[in-house]
Amino acid sequence: MSDAGDTGGGLLSIGVFARRVGLTPSALRFYDDCGVLRPARVDAATGYRWYAPQQVDRAVTVRRLRAAGLPLVDARAVLDDGPDEARRVLTEHARRTRRTAVAAEAAIEEVLRELPVAARRADAWVGAAELASAVRQVAPAAASGEARARFPVLGHVLVELTGQDVRLVATDRYRLAVRVLHTERVTGGPTQVLVPPEELVSAAAWALRLPEVRITVEDASARLSGEGVDSGRELPVADGAYPSYRMVLDGMPPVTTRLIHDRAALAEAVREAAGREAAFVLDDGTGGPEPTRVVRTGPPVRLAFDPSVLLAALEAGVGPDVLFEVSSSYGPVVVRSADQGTFTTLVMPVRSAPDPPS
Repeated sequence: MSDAGDTGGGLLSIGVFARRVGLTPSALRFYDDCGVLRPARVDAATGYRWYAPQQVDRAVTVRRLRAAGLPLVDARAVLDDGPDEARRVLTEHARRTRRTAVAAEAAIEEVLRELPVAARRADAWVGAAELASAVRQVAPAAASGEARARFPVLGHVLVELTGQDVRLVATDRYRLAVRVLHTERVTGGPTQVLVPPEELVSAAAWALRLPEVRITVEDASARLSGEGVDSGRELPVADGAYPSYRMVLDGMPPVTTRLIHDRAALAEAVREAAGREAAFVLDDGTGGPEPTRVVRTGPPVRLAFDPSVLLAALEAGVGPDVLFEVSSSYGPVVVRSADQGTFTTLVMPVRSAPDPPS
């Protein structure tokens, strides 16, 4: 008897294949988008993906490489460029991983030494660590300085309780950051408040001593609290109507080109360019004299970004890879990663980059 989800012709549905190889369907869709693991067949009418049993070994190898933290550009080399190149890439990754682990341990120990000693109604319970991660990613996108003075509403983070999840949103008009926090316990809603980013950062740090934190929004007030804590943390809120970020996301045109970069290498290239260039050009050979490795699907693109804006988007991401989804040469570009589908950043190009001289 064939598996449920077997076409009868030997192909497996994405759900069955995902369980067999130990990957999630969302990861399989991402690897298809990146060209790392294409399905054997895609239904033209429904877009549903089907996989062949012969693809199991490649999928399992992809899972193992990703568990080891290998960037997708290197994973492709291991999979497709022969055993000699695979050994070279894996050996170098092992060395790099050891160096990173030593540096991370030292940084964590330093931070631990400096940590202070623990200091319409809707309620939602989320993991405190997840909330802190979301605030770290979203809060820097709020407007500051002159932009905040000119557009006070944009100088805040939108905290939205939808009745199903919690969303943090911030934008300075050049970058839009959205993080969705999933929770199984939600009462009331939908409702939303505007919170100054610095206050949200402080409150999220306070909540880290708890395994779980309750977000309460009632009328024009908001607070964080948790079990076993006598007092919660009040959040100051502001008046104002926040722009409809959902209209921006829902109105994005279809993606025409995808670029996958090693996130750390690209961030370093942008950081080096920030001091000497007004714009950073993103294309198939990004990175100046030492181009960063890139995988492209779709037609070539050349886009220019404000280095500080692009760098902030890269630093807010997680995982070894960053995926750019380009719909046009002048509209916002989606920046995301395979490792966290709940975080989305939109970055505006400063202009369409000219072709390089021939």
